[in-house]
Amino acid sequence: MSSRFAFLLRAQGTMGLREWIAWLLLALVVSLGASQIVRAQRADEAEGAPRYQPKEGMAFEHAGENFPGSAFYYLDDSGSLALATPAVLTSNELGLSTGSDMVRGLTLAGSPLDHARALQCLTAAIYYEAAMEPDAGQQAVAQVVLNRVMHPSYPNTVCGVVYQGSERATGCQFTFSCDGAMARAPSAIYWARARRVAERALAGYVYRPVGTATHYHTTEVSPYWAPSLDYIGTIGAHRFYRWQGAAGRSLAFNARYLGGEPFPGPKPRTVFTVATGVDPLDPLVLAKAYEATRRLRH
Repeated sequence: MSSRFAFLLRAQGTMGLREWIAWLLLALVVSLGASQIVRAQRADEAEGAPRYQPKEGMAFEHAGENFPGSAFYYLDDSGSLALATPAVLTSNELGLSTGSDMVRGLTLAGSPLDHARALQCLTAAIYYEAAMEPDAGQQAVAQVVLNRVMHPSYPNTVCGVVYQGSERATGCQFTFSCDGAMARAPSAIYWARARRVAERALAGYVYRPVGTATHYHTTEVSPYWAPSLDYIGTIGAHRFYRWQGAAGRSLAFNARYLGGEPFPGPKPRTVFTVATGVDPLDPLVLAKAYEATRRLRH
């Protein structure tokens, strides 16, 4: 019992009921006022604190409206987490894909600026998509990005692939580029690990298990397009897919990297509407467009 109320109880015997009630009401008013001050102070602190996600909350991954791949892990910036297993990259993994399902390694061309931007963008994709994944999971994500760079259905730059659609509220190809994930500075430890994987991938290393995969999604979602693509396998927290038909064969991955990397970050947000009701970045739409172009050329 607080000293204030103990005093009131002692005073009850020496004053009238009216005076006692007045003292009680005064005590309640003082107590409520103090609590409101504390709440206001806490609200000010919360409002002034760094925001690691949009004020309105995170965007939900809607199957068919964006690329449902972002694992998006909040990491401890102080580095107090257990150190990640070093990325040990070898070239003799047991592959889930073999033979004609393989792709060539990407050979970087262009200027030193292009190389630096490509490394920055691929590192970001690996980090925000698979920061806490095992080595295999990070290598698989990197390979999907590079597979898209080498496919004529996508931009032929690393940054162009990673940030494709980032100007849209929904429909970005990698959700971290438009859902607010990048508002938080990355953990230095895990960023360095992702960078090591990116460096090896950009040096021509090919992660064989994902073969010609151009799509993946987390095991937590079920996008509508998944049954229409060939399932390759699950690596870490992601399920990987390739296009059916000619679009998913190794011969389709013939685009050459010419440099000209765009700015290594999300594009300015614009209002995007699909006037025809058909999203040009929809994976099934892209596959049909590739097949149509291929028939015209032959």
